Amino acid sequence: MKRINFLLLLATVMISCSQGEKKLTDYANPFLGTATLWEKEDLGYERTWETRTWGAETYPGATLPNAMVQLSPVTQFRSGAGYQYEDTVIYGFSHTNKGHWNLLHVPMLPVTGEFTPSDFCSGFSHSNESARPGYYQVFLERYGINAELTSTLRCAYHKYTFNADDDKSLLVDIRRSNNHVREWNIEKHDANTFTGCQWGEGKIYFYAVSNYPVDKVSMVKDSAHEVAVVDFIDSKGDRPLELKIGFSFVSVENARMNLEAEMLDKTFAQVTDEADATWEDLLSKIRVKGGTEREKGLFYSCLYHSFKWPALRSDVNGDYTDVRGNVVNNGFHYYTDPSFWDDYRNKLILLGMISPDVTVDVIKSITDKGEKRGGYMPTFFHGDHASTFISGTWLRGIQDFDLERAYRLILKNATVPGRRGRLYLDEYLERGWISEKDTTNVPTWDEYKAGVTKTVEYAYDDYAVALVAKELGDEANYDLMMEHSQNYRNLFDPSTGFWRGRIDDGSWVKEFDPYYPYFQHMYREANAWNALFFAPHDPEGMIALYPDHAAVEAKLDSLFTEPWRGYEVHNMTGFIGNYCHGNQPGHSIPYTYYFIGRQDKAQLVLNRLMDHYYDMGEDRLAYAGMDDAGEMSSWYVLNAIGLYTYSPADPEYIVTVPLFDKVTFDLHGNPFTIRKRGNGHKIKNITYGGKEIDGYFIEHSLLQQGKTLEIHVE
Repeated sequence: MKRINFLLLLATVMISCSQGEKKLTDYANPFLGTATLWEKEDLGYERTWETRTWGAETYPGATLPNAMVQLSPVTQFRSGAGYQYEDTVIYGFSHTNKGHWNLLHVPMLPVTGEFTPSDFCSGFSHSNESARPGYYQVFLERYGINAELTSTLRCAYHKYTFNADDDKSLLVDIRRSNNHVREWNIEKHDANTFTGCQWGEGKIYFYAVSNYPVDKVSMVKDSAHEVAVVDFIDSKGDRPLELKIGFSFVSVENARMNLEAEMLDKTFAQVTDEADATWEDLLSKIRVKGGTEREKGLFYSCLYHSFKWPALRSDVNGDYTDVRGNVVNNGFHYYTDPSFWDDYRNKLILLGMISPDVTVDVIKSITDKGEKRGGYMPTFFHGDHASTFISGTWLRGIQDFDLERAYRLILKNATVPGRRGRLYLDEYLERGWISEKDTTNVPTWDEYKAGVTKTVEYAYDDYAVALVAKELGDEANYDLMMEHSQNYRNLFDPSTGFWRGRIDDGSWVKEFDPYYPYFQHMYREANAWNALFFAPHDPEGMIALYPDHAAVEAKLDSLFTEPWRGYEVHNMTGFIGNYCHGNQPGHSIPYTYYFIGRQDKAQLVLNRLMDHYYDMGEDRLAYAGMDDAGEMSSWYVLNAIGLYTYSPADPEYIVTVPLFDKVTFDLHGNPFTIRKRGNGHKIKNITYGGKEIDGYFIEHSLLQQGKTLEIHVE
């Protein structure tokens, strides 16, 4: 049935396309990435655990680029994005989302008739569900209600069409989100308004205006749960229930201000059309010609998913609540932290190429946080990659921020051990590497130091700090950081050809199986194979650790041909040999072929990844692994146009073979063109503006000249 529905949708799209030029938002599918991998051939192993593996954890709901509000269905709490395509019930529509097991503020669900605080979810069918950028619709079978959702930057618009004979009510699951709810409130404010707050991950306030008079707001409790129910006066009839809700992380008053500024006087159709126009404008920054309809669909869906995080946290007047809990206004838009461990590799650079104003404000935001939290730049999950973001942004000419303020923070991260800085920095500074526990029979999910991954990633971050030091004329710290950038060599084991953990006395971890995956023993969410060849700042030096190019080629060939040994790990799925595309640590490995004269082999791998690993599974809606706030999507976008951020700290791109014959990229108002000449996977030569490029890299400053990059292939 699902395949039939997909074919019907495809037929509808083809008919609309024949009637006129297709909008780019028609190509973007918010459902892409919402499905989970189940089959052995997709996962790479046989499932034995009851819990499902991680999907891409994208969500299909309504949002705008980097908005405060993400209005999306919840089919399961304590899941990545709250929505899994294979689920069959909806618990509510939440208002914040990242796709990372958190948020889902203030879930709401229209209800009528009989329900209880523990039994109110509704069944639904994908045959009566739809989504496009800025809009989501589903029919709630239990209540006979058609739900439609749209949004602005800080506001949500709910439109619920009930049966004419039914009384209309709204259930607000005010005590539940994906985080522990430590404080909450909801109450009737005036005739048509109810207000409140929920403190989960951040304290969010709301101001909701209904087109029906509010009768009362009641708390209803049973033995298991408690919810709020909003009842309306004289609510029977054909007129849909419409709710316009402003949100703020400052106050109810600011939530009202946001609503009045963005949505209060607009119709549902107006807000939906404006959302579509906003996404159309963003997607049109990259226009492609050639390729198949499937490739265009994947491309614009991935581009869409790349621009939903970081999320706005300041109000229309610039107010925001800072990390000390104070309401401040510093004249910029305040954003959440990026997912640095994941998206420093590509997404944050793509963000700067398309939305430099957002990028600048994100840097101002993390600088503000760092200065108020001990003088350390924020980190995320693992590693210390804000330095790469700062360097890569500034050197690409996006410079409307205080580089010296940011530099003080990233330099302290790299040189001063402290609770908010880099983990295990003291031993990294003392000996140039981080030790690991020498143990045996390590369970995959046990927590250790991830000493190998931290060491090689800190070395790259040190290089990024060095680039900023050079810009500011700090020669002493430039020299120091460049020296530290070579620390990646310290954990290379020439006897095995892998990066390998050392114990305190300097000897190698004895139990070493390069095929066995770990959560954080030696490697972060990887095995030794997926920790290969990470030194984006020094590929030639990295290659020189091996006897010759033939040894490197043999190692790479083995990575992509040695079969996965059947280990079941939820965060490692989607394999080519032992290479895992479903997690980020190895995403730069295929390009290593470039540095031994085998670019053609790299492209064969890239083509296979783009062709198979982004619409997997029965419904063709699963990624190989978690999107991680847009990193997986951005990887596809950049490779599909023929440019990849191999070393994101540097203002350059490695050139690959694009999927499309022609790409027009609007780079800050200076469009440049990419043309593929010929067919095949081997690059014969590269020209820009008619002049041949030496090697495979092109500088960002050249692209800003607005000329044509021609990639000749055979």
